[in-house]
Amino acid sequence: MDIEKRVDDLFGELVDIRRDFHKYPELSEEEYRTHEKICEYLEKWEIEHIKNVAKTGVVAIIRGKKPGKTVGARADIDALPIKELNDLEFKSLNKGVMHACGHDIHTTIHLGVAKILKDMEENICGNIKIFFQPAEETIGGAKQMIDEGYLQNPDVDYILSLHVMPYLDVGKIQLKQGKMNAATNEFSIKIKGKSSHAAYPEESVDAIVISGYIITALQSLVSRNISPLNSVVLTLGKINGGTKNNIITDEVIISGTLRTLDEDTRLFAKKRLKEIVENTANVYGGEGKVHFEEGYPALINNDEVVNILQDTAENLLGKDNVEFKEFPSMGADDFSYFLEKVKGAYYNLGCGNKSKGWTAPIHNGNFIADEECIKVGVLLQTKALLKLLNI
Repeated sequence: MDIEKRVDDLFGELVDIRRDFHKYPELSEEEYRTHEKICEYLEKWEIEHIKNVAKTGVVAIIRGKKPGKTVGARADIDALPIKELNDLEFKSLNKGVMHACGHDIHTTIHLGVAKILKDMEENICGNIKIFFQPAEETIGGAKQMIDEGYLQNPDVDYILSLHVMPYLDVGKIQLKQGKMNAATNEFSIKIKGKSSHAAYPEESVDAIVISGYIITALQSLVSRNISPLNSVVLTLGKINGGTKNNIITDEVIISGTLRTLDEDTRLFAKKRLKEIVENTANVYGGEGKVHFEEGYPALINNDEVVNILQDTAENLLGKDNVEFKEFPSMGADDFSYFLEKVKGAYYNLGCGNKSKGWTAPIHNGNFIADEECIKVGVLLQTKALLKLLNI
């Protein structure tokens, strides 16, 4: 099959599919219509699939007629609680919800991949699984899919994912060996003191004063406890304390996020944060406790798979259109859960168009993607998956 010609032939249909998803975006864990539409297309194309995976996800399976490996691809399907500011004919009709992260494009690309590979199944050695994954933006639908056993039967040997990026013009991609995205942890700090009237401070243990010293001390975690060559981001995003201006408060709550690029650094930073909070509070006569919420692990690409993507992309797009990302992103993506279990890679797909002014970042109400990126994504994913089958 001439895959490039097939993508060209499918492009109009894929644009219509994408625009439909864009008009009806759904938040994490609420992707019911999206789920039904994905299943509708897969049924129409006679592609085997499993419904209601991790509640609103779908797994499509293309079984080649000859034995071989099993490879996979992930498409996230959820939208964001953002008001769309663009005046497009297919703008969001769901108030306050928008596909501002391009997951409508990811879903469409992988429907196209599934359709083309289904048409080729007679000549395929092995199997392909396409994971249409819910809840990437919140609870980590990837982990739920894995926990429900969908990397098995047949077992996935390699896996790919992509993410549209408007800072890259359409026709370009961006790769990264090794560490690609950060791990995340949310945390809350509870500082306990002793309340009293503002006129009698000697009878108090001022939780607000303690919190001030803790905030200052935590700045040393990154600047003095971790190598400047190892990226870590500590953000204190919220603080609450006090009830009245003439009462010395006995409790302050601080919450924030911690982002790291490997598990050893993650464990060390959590330990050090806890020590700083507890010991600083103790020095001033109070008590400090830290509670962590586990976020996504660091996303670390497999170099062998990145090399295959590079070779595929350079042949399709030309060397000048294949970039390598110099530094990891401190943003997170739950595709990292897949990469903890299976060799694979995640890359950025250009969707921007400077000449049209389509450069607004993701997670922004002005985000617009050049739909030509759908062609590039389908081509790259299809050809790379076929190469991985033949390793």
